[in-house]
Formats: sequence, structure tokens, C-alpha cells
Amino acid sequence: MSSGTVLIVDDEEISCELLRGVLSREGYKTHVEMSAAAALSRLEEIEPDAILTDLLMDGIDGVELCRRVASLRPELPVIVMTGQVSVDAAVAALRGGAYDFLTKPIDTQLLNPVMARAVRHHRMGCEVSRLRKALGESQRFGEMIGRSSVMLKVFDLIDRVAHSEASVLVTGESGTGKELVARSLHARGRRSQGPFVALNCAALPPGLVESELFGHARGAFTGANEAREGLFVKATNGTLFLDEIGDLPREVQAKLLRALQERRVRPVGGPHERPFDVRLVTATNRDLTADVESGDFREDLLYRIDVVRVELPPLRLRGRDVLLLAQAFVERYAAQCQRDIRGLEPAAAELLLGYGWPGNVRELENCMERAVALTRGDKIGPTDLPDKVRDHQIKAVVVSTNDPEDLPTLDELERRYIKRVLEITVGNKSHAARILGVERRTLYRRLDKHGLS
Repeated sequence: MSSGTVLIVDDEEISCELLRGVLSREGYKTHVEMSAAAALSRLEEIEPDAILTDLLMDGIDGVELCRRVASLRPELPVIVMTGQVSVDAAVAALRGGAYDFLTKPIDTQLLNPVMARAVRHHRMGCEVSRLRKALGESQRFGEMIGRSSVMLKVFDLIDRVAHSEASVLVTGESGTGKELVARSLHARGRRSQGPFVALNCAALPPGLVESELFGHARGAFTGANEAREGLFVKATNGTLFLDEIGDLPREVQAKLLRALQERRVRPVGGPHERPFDVRLVTATNRDLTADVESGDFREDLLYRIDVVRVELPPLRLRGRDVLLLAQAFVERYAAQCQRDIRGLEPAAAELLLGYGWPGNVRELENCMERAVALTRGDKIGPTDLPDKVRDHQIKAVVVSTNDPEDLPTLDELERRYIKRVLEITVGNKSHAARILGVERRTLYRRLDKHGLS
């Protein structure tokens, strides 16, 4: 498989052949031109990933070639070579738009990593440009954005269930966009003209949740100076979204179950029940199956709310959706600030793809808002990103070694892998079991075996 395509530009034939030989051995496809003018003409025919050019040539020199390439193809990196070890020459080349600068005779051990970075830079730049264009086309699903296979499955499931009246449970880590799923279900369903009412069950003290859901009569408790409708009644003919339902107090769970069965609610302190007609969507970042086993969540209520389950993947499993979302957030906050910021530099895009995003889409949005506020250019660069994103390094599950004495046992490999999967799923054992391809009970046994429980 080719490592990339390189256009070599040098007016010394022997130098061209030497460079072509070195790069070909590394898997690069090469084209050679003996002048900058010929190279510029060749760009109309080929799509190189990088240009490697001499600095001093008759006619158009390397610096001018850099300038012209920068205006024609801004994402195409140009690496400049010269036999003159001069700071002024290097500065002139870099100011002309050169990606990097090498001195002759070329050190092949230095050329290879520089060329690899340049090719990666070009491909990432092309990807960023392509995603920027794609963002304005068909990558939106309501307020959600994505083109990864896992998100396309989510979109398809939402589309299929939207017109039904079935209760939907949305699961996923914090910050994955569960409320956006609820809003998409509402907007695509038969109740779209009715109200969308949302409540975060974890945001209220236990004593107020019941009153908020079912309403209360005047004088029902201290401070209840007038009667108030609950959210079930307010959401009639529309959608009621209960976020963080796993944090609902146990005593309120029983009353919620009865309300869902009877389709009627009794306000706190009130003598009469009131009917309601809502589409219920709930969400949680907890493992409700484990909560049922521990007694923290009612099994019969779980059956009632979990008719259709929509599982939102964490951002780290969505591939290049990270860049698509980042571009959308840059455009949003640049418009708010009335600044002309076009998107991401390739180096910044690489950092975003390499980071794990424990806070998911919410963390990415915060990162891009910060970057737009800090950047001085027309693109977001690495220095505009938080230190934790710039300094992040991917952890390896297995340590590579050639010494048989240092090779880990199969049990140790299994322990490390299970531990890594639990880190990725932030301790969600149901999600971890699905990734590992085992039943939850099997996972629990292996956790006990490896001392990870």
C-alpha cells in the first residue's frame, strides 16, 4: 500500500534520482520535475500529498513555489531543501509557506519522519475541508450531527419509532446528547405540535420531585400558596422527557408507575385525580439493570419505560464525527462572536481525534467555544486547545516485548483488556459486557476472578 504521493522538484537530476529511490523504498509514489514552473503545471494533472523542492533553482525558486502552492492548494505541504545552511534561507522559506525545511545532503533518517508528518498533515487537511463541506449537506438529523455508522443506526431507530406511542429509554454517558434524541422523537412524531416538557430528576430535592411531576393543591405543604399543575398535565398532547430517571427516589418510582398504568395523576394534597395524555421519553447514564439487581430501581417501572431503548455511543467511539461536530461548534461560536474563523488546522484536528473525550459532546463543545475565544487566526490551531487535549497520549493495553520472560499470561492479558474496556465505558458493566461479547453474569465472575470488582 502506498504511503502517499510526493512531487520532487530539483534542477539536479542526480539529486532527484537519489530522493526518488529513498522515498520509493519507504512506499511513496513519486513524480519528478526539474523546475518549479513544470511542477506547477503538473499540479493540474496529479494530486500529491506533499512537495519536496530545492530552494535555489533557475527561474522560479523554492520560496516562490511555496507562495504559489499556498495560494493554489493551501492544504498541500511543501518541504524545502537547500545546501546553504542559512537562518535567513530557512526564515524566507517558512514565511513563503513552507511546511518544513531540510538541509542538503539530506539525512534519510530525518527525511522519513518529516515526510510522514507532511503526508498526514495533507490528508487531515483534506479531511477537514471535506467535512466542512459535508456539514452543510446531509449530516444533520434534527439538532444532532453525525455520519459514523453507530450514529446512522441511532438516527434510523429514532426515525422508525418516532411515530409510535411507545415509551423510549435513552441511555448513554453524560454529555452524549440524550435530550437531543428526545427532542428529535418529539419533532418527528404525531405530537410535534404539542408541548415538549423536560425535567432533570437529579436536579431537584427528593421532596420536590413528586410535586413537580404531579402538581400540588393549595396548602399541601409549607410554601404552597396556590395550586399548581404538574408536568404530566402540562405536557398533555405532547412529550414529557424525564432525564436522569435513575436518580428518581424509590418512593416516587412507585407513584410514577401507578400514574403510567392509570394515565391519571393525583396532585400532592389534592382530593381528585387528573387525566393526562403524553408520550414518555426517559434517559439515564446509569446501568438500570444493575440498579434493579441492587434494589435501587423498580423492575416493573423499568419494564414500563424501557419499551424501546436508544443507546447513544460515547464520542470516542464515533470516529470522525469528532471533526464534524467540532466544525459545527466553531461555526456556531464564531457567528456569535462575529468572527471569520473557518475551521480547524490539520494539527488541531489530529489532536481532537486522538483525545478520549470523557465528557463527550458537551466537553467538545466547551473546548471549541474556548478555542474560538482564544484564537488569533482564522483557523483553530493546537495552541488554542486545552492542555489536556494537547498532552493526551493513547494508553496501550499490552506492553510490547521480545523477551519471553516478560510476556504476560493469557489471564493477565484478559485482566488488562477487561480493565481497559471498563475505563472506556466509565464503569458501565452492561455496555462493557456487550463490547466483550459476554453475558453480564460472566463479566461479574471474571471481575471477581481478576480482583476488579
